[in-house]
Amino acid sequence: MGRQPFGLASAAAWLREAGADVLMQDLAVSHFEAESARRADLIAFYVPMHTATRLALPVLERVQDLNPRAEICFYGLYAPMNEKFLRSKGVDQIVGPEFEHALVGIYRDLITDKEGQNNQGPMESLERPRFITPDRVGLLPPEKYAALLSGQTSRKVGYTEATRGCRHRCLHCPVVPVYGGRFVVAPVEVVLEDVQQQVALGAEHITFGDPDFFNGPAHARRVIMRLHENFPDITYDVTIKVEHLLAHADLISTLRDTGCVLVTSAIESFDDEVLVALKKGHTGSDIEQLVTIMRDEGIALNPTFVAFTPWTTRQNYLAFLSSIARLQLVDAIAPVQYAIRLLVVADSGLLSRPDISSLVDDFDTTELAYPWVHPDPVIDDLQQILIRLVEEAQVAGRNRREIFELVWKASHNALGNSWVPVPEFAPDLATIPFFTEPWFC
Repeated sequence: MGRQPFGLASAAAWLREAGADVLMQDLAVSHFEAESARRADLIAFYVPMHTATRLALPVLERVQDLNPRAEICFYGLYAPMNEKFLRSKGVDQIVGPEFEHALVGIYRDLITDKEGQNNQGPMESLERPRFITPDRVGLLPPEKYAALLSGQTSRKVGYTEATRGCRHRCLHCPVVPVYGGRFVVAPVEVVLEDVQQQVALGAEHITFGDPDFFNGPAHARRVIMRLHENFPDITYDVTIKVEHLLAHADLISTLRDTGCVLVTSAIESFDDEVLVALKKGHTGSDIEQLVTIMRDEGIALNPTFVAFTPWTTRQNYLAFLSSIARLQLVDAIAPVQYAIRLLVVADSGLLSRPDISSLVDDFDTTELAYPWVHPDPVIDDLQQILIRLVEEAQVAGRNRREIFELVWKASHNALGNSWVPVPEFAPDLATIPFFTEPWFC
């Protein structure tokens, strides 16, 4: 996700405490070290995201060739939902996103030469007995990862988590099949200790990777107040649902005053029918209200979308672009968001909807998802046009406004509305901060 991986650092802390000799390899920013893999007794792959899981598969094959005797484990959010497939590929252990205690159990089984495996299923450790500070020794420093840009200022970015899981059950969210509406709170002191070690490494900004930072608003307030007290020059960003931002609007000024410069929110769509289908818990009018509040409070909003769904129509896609222009959000949106297509992963709650279950094909073990075809082939064609257009425009160095204009023209041309002019944009009165590596599932 463009950050020093929490899941490696936390696993390392627990395993080192148990006596293990741990080597961490973040293959997003470093080359695979084959010799270390040959010597290892336990090789664990951290798969917090869909893309990470797909990228791990060729590395898994290489590891199995190098070291057929090693115990192989996949852990993280996407491990349990892909358990059947991963076991078919020779993975020995599957551990979910509350992984630390289970990894130590697997390690201890290995060193005591016990028979049997410490695998109690995907949800084996949702109730963790304790938390310890992640150990980041051995990871590359923050300057090797994404930076936060704001005007001419660049800040090195760290990452931590104050909570895991989510109390909500949005139908398309990959967190829901694993956590089932639960979330786990990390002690404030552990969060601050993790921030401290990253600041010592040069981090100037912290991303809180919680699926929803306001799942526990009182806990969130304690964390940010202590963060600002201990590190007054550190800025940060969080992810919060639209409904939580509106319900706890009184806390938005506290976010701003303690150094929050960016709030990511999974808006997904402006269309009420799509929002109901996804069980998002907010409406199109809620989004408009939130945009106004965030502007008034002086915190940048980073909206994310699922622009292409089975419920996307020619009319509501063009309305989606019009809403972005009307609300002056062009500068705030990573262009890839214009082309994101609904991902139906294994165990997805979307499969409970008859209109989805009847639409999907068999599970694709290459894509690690259920493929689906839109009832209107023009919509699928448009999505393919736009994903290529955005990729090529970014490679060419186009800015967000230029890319939006290209998307607007391509969409209206494809849908037979080429006569509709590109909207005029108001002057950008504030510099919108953004990351050099925007991430999504």
